[in-house]
Amino acid sequence: MSRLPRPTTANDPGPSDGSPAVRRRPRRRAALAATTAGLALLAVGTPVAYATLGAESPADARPAAAARGKAYIETRLFFGTERPYGGPDVTDRQFLDFIDSEVTPRFPNGLTIQDGRGQWRDSNGVIERERSYELTLLYPASEARLRDPQIERIRNAYEKAYAQDSVARLEERTTADF
Repeated sequence: MSRLPRPTTANDPGPSDGSPAVRRRPRRRAALAATTAGLALLAVGTPVAYATLGAESPADARPAAAARGKAYIETRLFFGTERPYGGPDVTDRQFLDFIDSEVTPRFPNGLTIQDGRGQWRDSNGVIERERSYELTLLYPASEARLRDPQIERIRNAYEKAYAQDSVARLEERTTADF
């Protein structure tokens, strides 16, 4: 915005600091013009930006596609490694041997094991913190009745073999596509 000099008169000598008088446009009018220009740029620029990025504009967005895959059950088991009464912790080798003998025969199509750290209150009310393993099993929902007793055998076998109070079990329905 350029400023034009304002003529001075005898009744209007100009600013008191001695600088030449300047004609000022109302700020409100300038702000309105700037806002209008900005909105015009956004309106024109948005479709161009989406086209440049190879994306659809929000107005052209289509509904999300149906979920892929089939119905599955995801079962996660949490195995602690500390033994009560000061016994030696379950080692990696012992745990992997347990997986080979108790889990793999029941779930030969695959599984996932993750190392973790766990905390829980034991049967005596004591907060226990220990190294742990998380086992994830994924199987078709149609096999849930067959798999339930197999999973319970795995939990019971670990509790008995390593003197554990419990093996936690968490299940969720999901979809999976392979």
